[in-house]
Amino acid sequence: MEFVLGLDIGGTSSRAQVGDLDGRLVGAGAAGGGNPNSHPPEDAAAQVTAAARAALGELDGRSVRSAVLGMAGVSAMTDPRVAGLFEQGWNSLGLNCPVRVVSDCEVAFAAGTSAATGTVLIAGTGAIAARIEDHRETASAGGHGWLLGDEGSAFWLGREAVRHALRTLDLGAVPDAGLARSVLLTVLDEVPADEPVRVRKRLITAVNGAPPIRLAELAPLVTAACADDDPAGSGIVDRAAVELADTAVRARDSGPIVLAGGLTAEGNPVGTALRAELGARLPGTPLHLAGPGAAGAAWLAALDHDPAAPRYPGI
Repeated sequence: MEFVLGLDIGGTSSRAQVGDLDGRLVGAGAAGGGNPNSHPPEDAAAQVTAAARAALGELDGRSVRSAVLGMAGVSAMTDPRVAGLFEQGWNSLGLNCPVRVVSDCEVAFAAGTSAATGTVLIAGTGAIAARIEDHRETASAGGHGWLLGDEGSAFWLGREAVRHALRTLDLGAVPDAGLARSVLLTVLDEVPADEPVRVRKRLITAVNGAPPIRLAELAPLVTAACADDDPAGSGIVDRAAVELADTAVRARDSGPIVLAGGLTAEGNPVGTALRAELGARLPGTPLHLAGPGAAGAAWLAALDHDPAAPRYPGI
C-alpha cells in the first residue's frame, strides 16, 4: 500500500499522522517541540523524527509517497545546516519521498476546510492571518512577533493585563479584587501590603526581568476575568477580538475563514467574541474551526500525490 505523512510542528509539540490514499488515518505520533527557531536545531530535528517514527509504527518508510511538514517560521529550513539535520532524520526513517515544508497557516487552513481558497487566522501565543489560494499561502498579515505586533494574541492579552494592573496602581490603590489582583498574585506570588508606588515598581521589575513571551502565560487570567464578568477582562477580550478581526480582514480576499489556535477554540471568550465580530463585519462568510494540524498536513501530502484525494476524519 501507499501512504502519506503529515507533520504539524510547533514550539511545544510535534505531531504526525500517517494516512493512506483512501481517506483513512493509520498512524499517529507526538513528541516535544520541533521548531528550530525556538529549540537547538539538533533537538528540533530529533523531536520531529521521533513523532514521525511513532506515527509510522511498523510501516516501512519507503511506502510513504509524499510528506508535508507544516511549521511556523519555515525560513529556518533554508539554512543548509538545519535542513541537513532534518534530512538525516528522514533518512533514518527510510523516507525516500519529497518532504515539502510549508507554513503552519497552510496546514491550519487545510485542517479546517475542503476549500482551496480562503483565509486562515491563527491566534495562540502569537497571531497571524494568511490568504490561501489553491492550498498555498499567497499573502499574510500580522505575525510580526511580540515586539512589533501579534495584536490580540495570548502575549498581547497578558501585556494588557499587566498594563491594567499598573494603571490601577497609578491611581494610588493596591487592588484587592479582579484582574489586577490576579496579575499581582501570579507575577509577585502575593498582593503586597505595601505602598502602591512600591508595588508598582516591583511589578515592573518582575515583568521586565522575565522573557517577554512569559506574558502569554497571563492570558488565562484575562479570559477567566471575562468569564467572571470583570469589566477589565471583558474589555480586553473585546479589544482582542477587534484586533484579530482586523488582522483577518487585511489578509482576506474571498472564501471561508478558518480559525486556529487556542484563543479561537469553542468556550474561549476571545474565540466567542471573535466569531461575533467577524459575523458582523462579513455576514454570510463561512467560519470554520481547524481540526488537527497533522491531519491537515497529511491531506496536503495526499493532494500532492493525488489531486482527488479524500480528506481525513476530524478535519
